[in-house]
Amino acid sequence: QVQLVESGGGLVQAGGSLRLSCAASGTIFSRNRMGWYRQAPGTQRELVAGITSGSFTTYVDSVKGRFTISRDNVKNTVYLQMNNLKPEDTAVYYCNARYGSSEYWGQGTQVTVSS
Repeated sequence: QVQLVESGGGLVQAGGSLRLSCAASGTIFSRNRMGWYRQAPGTQRELVAGITSGSFTTYVDSVKGRFTISRDNVKNTVYLQMNNLKPEDTAVYYCNARYGSSEYWGQGTQVTVSS
């Protein structure tokens, strides 16, 4: 059974930083495409950053230059380093793993950025 467990969320002032972690189990982590999504109240869930099994990365335009996604295939963990946070980054952040037609989600971690 695949499990994704996020950690690292919290409350931070605008301009601050947080690092989210997502530990995966029950899957061959290195072959998965991993992603971080977020959902603010009243909005649709959006892809923030993704990283392929070959470590190719993609970002939504609003976080380019501020967020960095990375993966550690030994620790089966994907990270999201978030710098220069803005109030509009406030959301629940979800970890996502995808391989073929299979897709898995974590439970989410709240990120709140105060102005």
